[in-house]
Amino acid sequence: MIIDAHNHPDWHGVNLDRFLKNMEENNIDVTWLLSWEAPQDEWDPHQTHLMPEAGPNGPIPFARCLAYKERAPEKFVLGYAPDPRRPEAIDQLLAAKDIYGVKVCGEVKLRMMLDNLDAIRFFRVCGEHGMPVTVHLDNEKPSASGRKYPRPNWWYGGGMEAFGRALAACPETIFLGHAPAFWGYISGDDKAETESYPKGPVLPGGKLVQFMEKHKNLYCDISAGSGHNALARDLNFTRQFLITYQDRVLYARDYFDNKHQELLNSLNLPKDVLDKIYYKNALRLVPLD
Repeated sequence: MIIDAHNHPDWHGVNLDRFLKNMEENNIDVTWLLSWEAPQDEWDPHQTHLMPEAGPNGPIPFARCLAYKERAPEKFVLGYAPDPRRPEAIDQLLAAKDIYGVKVCGEVKLRMMLDNLDAIRFFRVCGEHGMPVTVHLDNEKPSASGRKYPRPNWWYGGGMEAFGRALAACPETIFLGHAPAFWGYISGDDKAETESYPKGPVLPGGKLVQFMEKHKNLYCDISAGSGHNALARDLNFTRQFLITYQDRVLYARDYFDNKHQELLNSLNLPKDVLDKIYYKNALRLVPLD
């Protein structure tokens, strides 16, 4: 069995039929289908072509996740993350849980410090209801594109220190870390401060590893180019990292390629470790109906 613990409806122009075909081609049995709701001034309008349903509720509104789930219920686990800064956010999340069966809070991808007091209250409710929270981290750094408008760059989450404070404040809540400013800190160098996809050997002392040791409620979502890049940097390190944290790593894609499976399958991991990463950890966090 394989569970993709991070993907989105209509993402990169992939409709439901193509999505299901892609899952079949890559031997994926179930996908966690996540929303991305954010104010319009907090996401890059240059990406609109990737998200055709983007509108007032965000780039990937929950309504699109629900439409997929209703048409192929056995293939998807519903995720939903209203903006925690909104006064109705907790009520919306719990209503979606009770009415539609939402089981995952995600994706939280906002220009907000993750230890925002309203967010902490929201995350604690997720923990009370057994809903893991998928968060996206991108650092504030010089623009590589040279663009000045509408923003020179797009930071999310407020950095690893803010994430660490949220982890400490919500010990009963499971968080899945994701994206460049999470995975960049797998290494003890300072490349993550200025690069989205650092290269080179993984050095000891990375904040990600420190956080994994300190915060037992932190799990790793290996999706997207950021997760793949981090795991591909230093294969000897990666193999040991995955064995050490085998109970807290989840296979995920955030896209429609197969490079994460190819990488995992090349590492000669024990079968029980691969099984945990591919589906057992996801099932432990979110049992299927």
